[in-house]
Amino acid sequence: MTDPLGQSQVIPYLQGLSKAGFSIFLLSCEKKQVYLQHKTAIQELLDAANITWIPLNYTKKPPVVSTLLDIFKLKKAAKKIHREHKLDMVHTRPGVPALIGLWMKKTMGVKFLNDIREFYADSRVEGGMWNTRIPMYVTIYNYFKKKEAEAVALSDGIVCLTYVAESIIKEWAVYKPGVPLAVIPCSVDLQLFDPAVIPGAEKDTFKKELNISSDDVVISYLGSIGGWYLTDEMMQFCKILIAKIPAAKLLFISPHRHDDIRLAAEKYGIPAGKIAVKKATRKQVPVLLSLSDYSVFFIRPCYSKQSSSPTKHGEIMAMGIPLITNSGVGDVENIINRYNSGIVIPEFNEQEFEAATVQIAAGKIFDRAGIRNGAIDFYSLDKAVEKYIGIYNSILKQ
Repeated sequence: MTDPLGQSQVIPYLQGLSKAGFSIFLLSCEKKQVYLQHKTAIQELLDAANITWIPLNYTKKPPVVSTLLDIFKLKKAAKKIHREHKLDMVHTRPGVPALIGLWMKKTMGVKFLNDIREFYADSRVEGGMWNTRIPMYVTIYNYFKKKEAEAVALSDGIVCLTYVAESIIKEWAVYKPGVPLAVIPCSVDLQLFDPAVIPGAEKDTFKKELNISSDDVVISYLGSIGGWYLTDEMMQFCKILIAKIPAAKLLFISPHRHDDIRLAAEKYGIPAGKIAVKKATRKQVPVLLSLSDYSVFFIRPCYSKQSSSPTKHGEIMAMGIPLITNSGVGDVENIINRYNSGIVIPEFNEQEFEAATVQIAAGKIFDRAGIRNGAIDFYSLDKAVEKYIGIYNSILKQ
């Protein structure tokens, strides 16, 4: 919960569920250094919402053994919570947490909400975390795929992030049509990400610091680079864009690896003066995004990413910024088409990059207020909480 994802995509939902009258016990594994830094703030936040937090130390090394240790600790803590409070339902994310939820369902008889926020085992392989050329990881992959199927078969309710994932899950032989299934995309804090509340003076300060002029066409990138995010392809696109639009400037709002960003730009012949890089606090992110004429991200399209709902997409839309991105990732292409909120590149090649830059250079008009309204319609936190309340009630009434 001390990681940014926990603060943006777990705690807000639980606050809403607690407010709706559910008694919540939040069991999590925390990285030591980040936990020490943020524990007080998170504890105060959860105390204010009447959520009981049971944080455990996350064990990273050695591989496999550390995971087995975390599973043991989680089971022990879960058993203690259930013994003392007689839980009605367990709600888990995929991977190790789902193993605990499945175990509780089978040994304690509690209802099980299986929140499939990614196709976990395939994501680990496709993301390079599990190298299936090593026999041990083949065994681990097969184990988690088996448990994934068992969890779906024994679920009392299922949540997934995308309508594409919903269609895939419904095709699985283990899925039971009578089990409630809700699509709840990663939501956005619409009060924080609101262009109407951005202080003009703060925008001007960042413009001066980053050497951004009123004549620049600013293309932003939000978040970490590498991994799923295709830095080389993005730089190839931006090189073509800058050639087409000499006033274009790239703004990377990124927490780390700033030297890698600059080296990647240099590799593709993008002048250093065309790159601005800034590490930002969460409160600074909307201000920096507000400098953008467009935002861009390319994500590796693969099977597991069909289950993905990029948090940054909702944040970019909430700021009314048109997005340049690729197809093959969750519902992103459908959302862009539905709300006319950007440009989708179907393939990573020079011809498609050129076609996208032509649209931008021609001054393609996007309704920024309409893009924000699309975020309100699709990524609203209030709607997400309502859906969670609905599926909680469906499961608990069974």
